[in-house]
Amino acid sequence: MVRVICVAGARPNYMKIKPVMDALERRGVEVVLVHTGQHYDDSMNDVFFRDLGIRPPDRYLGAGSGSHAQQTGRVMEAFEPLVDELAPDTVVVVGDINSTLACALVTAKAGPLLAHVEAGLRSRDWSMPEEVNRVVTDRLSDYLLAPSPDAAANLRAEGYREDQIHIVGNVMIDTLFANLERARESDVLERYGLTRGGYGLVTLHRPANVDDPDALRGLLKALGEISGRCPLLLPVHPRAAQRLADAGVPDGIRLVPAAGYLDFIALQDSARVVLTDSGGIQEETTALGVPCVTLRENTERPITVSEGTNVLAGTDPDRIAATVHRVLDDPPAPRCPALWDGRASERIARVLLDGPSAATRPRPTALAPAGTPGAPGAP
Repeated sequence: MVRVICVAGARPNYMKIKPVMDALERRGVEVVLVHTGQHYDDSMNDVFFRDLGIRPPDRYLGAGSGSHAQQTGRVMEAFEPLVDELAPDTVVVVGDINSTLACALVTAKAGPLLAHVEAGLRSRDWSMPEEVNRVVTDRLSDYLLAPSPDAAANLRAEGYREDQIHIVGNVMIDTLFANLERARESDVLERYGLTRGGYGLVTLHRPANVDDPDALRGLLKALGEISGRCPLLLPVHPRAAQRLADAGVPDGIRLVPAAGYLDFIALQDSARVVLTDSGGIQEETTALGVPCVTLRENTERPITVSEGTNVLAGTDPDRIAATVHRVLDDPPAPRCPALWDGRASERIARVLLDGPSAATRPRPTALAPAGTPGAPGAP
């Protein structure tokens, strides 16, 4: 029997790993779910397992929080003996968190094949820890499972072989479509006294936005102006709670506890507009056809702008307010990229099970030289 380790560590991973596990198990694969413990409180962890129907992890590493180096190191120390013990044929990592990078490093040195779901996404912003994690994980991977043609183009520009690159679609959309009707049965709108199309939804969690007091005050100023036209609901990410309290939240912005998966999808689905600094929400709103304004200077998911409902507003308060007013006046037409059809996980299973074996597949080749357009470190 083929044995595959699937790694999850934090909230953004859970929606991506569940459909991959299901697709592999339908084909008779022994799937070992490893939870690194990067997210560990209920609002970021347990409620998502319940909502998505993910079974309890087979192994829990208990990494916890800490600096990037501390967290990455703890995951590596715990994952290395597990790989030796289980001797998997393949390890599947998803996304771009520290756990993704840590388990990729261990796998590459231990010998099993490594598959990266969401390969090829690039913001080209090296101040983002996620960008470093993405680029290094791709460099170590045998299977580069890209969600869209632009991600595959990034990988080709960086010198990866064609047989490594597979455009499979977006697994987050698999999970979204599988759970959308359940989400629409949620009573979350009634609980908060909301009506469909009568509010805007906000999320803030990236360090560049919430850890810098001046940046956060600027964002809140823009949100306060927008809330005069469209009341805003902000489910509070745990890492942002105290910073929001310190900054002072304008009237018209309602803070509520972090939402579970089903409730949050219901809130997105019924929102007039979504304002976010999250990559995954850019994708989910595109699939739902809901206007999205991204509060960042760049995005690693440009396809949500070119073929979706996302608009990049940057972080300047005046520009944000002007962008949101424009979107409210003239919402973008719903569009959804190709292969965001709910079957990405099936394509991933075919790639992993029908491709070359560990004994015959060559390791990744060298990247394009520095300075090659699209290569790491290039403009």
